[in-house]
Amino acid sequence: MLRRAGEWFLRSGIQEPSGGVARFYRSDLAKNARVSTEITGYAVSTLLYLAERTSDANYTEAAMRAARFLTRSAWSTPLSTFPFEHCANGNQPQHLAYFFDCGIIVRGLLAAWRATREQEFLDVAVQTGHSMIVDFQARHAIHPIVSLPGKRPLAYEPKWSASPGCYQLKSAMAWQDLFEESGENAFQAAYETALENALESAPFFLPGDVDRERVMDRLHAYAYFLEGLLASPDRAECAKALSDGIARTGEYLNEIEPAFARSDVYAQLLRVRLFAAQVGIAPLDETQALREATLAAAFQLQDSDPRIDGGFAFGRRTAGMLPFVNPVSTGFCLQALALWSDHTSGTLNANRHVLV
Repeated sequence: MLRRAGEWFLRSGIQEPSGGVARFYRSDLAKNARVSTEITGYAVSTLLYLAERTSDANYTEAAMRAARFLTRSAWSTPLSTFPFEHCANGNQPQHLAYFFDCGIIVRGLLAAWRATREQEFLDVAVQTGHSMIVDFQARHAIHPIVSLPGKRPLAYEPKWSASPGCYQLKSAMAWQDLFEESGENAFQAAYETALENALESAPFFLPGDVDRERVMDRLHAYAYFLEGLLASPDRAECAKALSDGIARTGEYLNEIEPAFARSDVYAQLLRVRLFAAQVGIAPLDETQALREATLAAAFQLQDSDPRIDGGFAFGRRTAGMLPFVNPVSTGFCLQALALWSDHTSGTLNANRHVLV
């Protein structure tokens, strides 16, 4: 599984020669979506995880190309941020910056810094972390999107990705990571504020919609909240939220999956189960964990086309797999299944810093 997923990252063309990574590959149209800075950040973390697991230098080289794309091409020095997505042919998206994207990119750059100690990765990560505080953080919420160049918050919308919410804690975890690397207290204070707001809003995030497919999408976002809690597992309120959240996510997932299922939700839930069990927050439900591992593995694609083979599909409906071969789904699933393999062999030693 790991070898085939890794080969998909290296050989499919999902990473372009620039180092940037496309949001997904459309198998029905035989074309990549636009390069995404957020997805490139995820890819850095994924490729370095593959390098650690396999000792294959090809993954490190691909990760460095992605990281340098972020610091040398995608990063806007005048705006001190990462604009949403990226395009070299003039077909630019709306000029925006997303809090969530910036946090994922910071965590990718910090992974590159830990692997290589190349100063540019830490420098841009720190600058981005400061900009995230200035551009997005308010006392009782984190603005999800700002317009560029003025950095004015966009009006909130009902969909989860355009409103503040507990899901933002995964990206806010970048502030805690930056504090650990730089020692700057402003980063820890920013994470603490985000954690407080996330714990307050989380009980109201699910189901959040009457449409069951949209609830499945919100499970993906809610799992980001659970992942963000892994930065503070020793706090009683975080441990309770994590334990309760695992059970709640599993119930919704089992209820909705016959009509619509996302591979990343299975993988996210399995990873959180394993991390929580390792630090003693919640005993591992072996039956559910095995079920999630089995169902996540079923999304890995087999095809004669190297643009598809080994990658993981985004999701499925009753009619079959959806035509999106997705780098984030692939990263989440390969890591979840590798961690599950470690658990079954009694060698699990998960570290939240490697969490894709």
